[in-house]
Amino acid sequence: MAENKTKPTGVSVDDYLSAKASPEQREDCNALVTLCERVTTQPATMWGPSIVGFGKYTYRYDTGRTGDAPLVGFAVRGRDLVVYINCADAGQAGLLAKLGKHRMGKSCLYFRRLADLDAKILEKLVAGSVAELRRLYPASGVA
Repeated sequence: MAENKTKPTGVSVDDYLSAKASPEQREDCNALVTLCERVTTQPATMWGPSIVGFGKYTYRYDTGRTGDAPLVGFAVRGRDLVVYINCADAGQAGLLAKLGKHRMGKSCLYFRRLADLDAKILEKLVAGSVAELRRLYPASGVA
């Protein structure tokens, strides 16, 4: 079985952000760090080469494969910022409709600037995602 590449590293979050983020993105990334640390009560840690993650949980697929992932994370992807959250339930979908200018993948929230989003709604989305992961994986050593 292949080893999971997305795991905590010793790389500096500041070094990653300095290398990848434009000055405008850097300001938004600093705000995302503050928001995610407040919601998770966990410090920012690099996961793999490009995800700033907070906390962790252990997932288990039906196939038996297990791995660790951050409770919430974000990355700089070109001109976009991406926040990795779980928005599968109806309550989260309702919040997404009020968030502002964004696009959503399965668990990837893409946007250009935090100024395009409602900050209170974003925080509710992050908190809801973290709560859902803690509910789904209670015995996984969720941090």
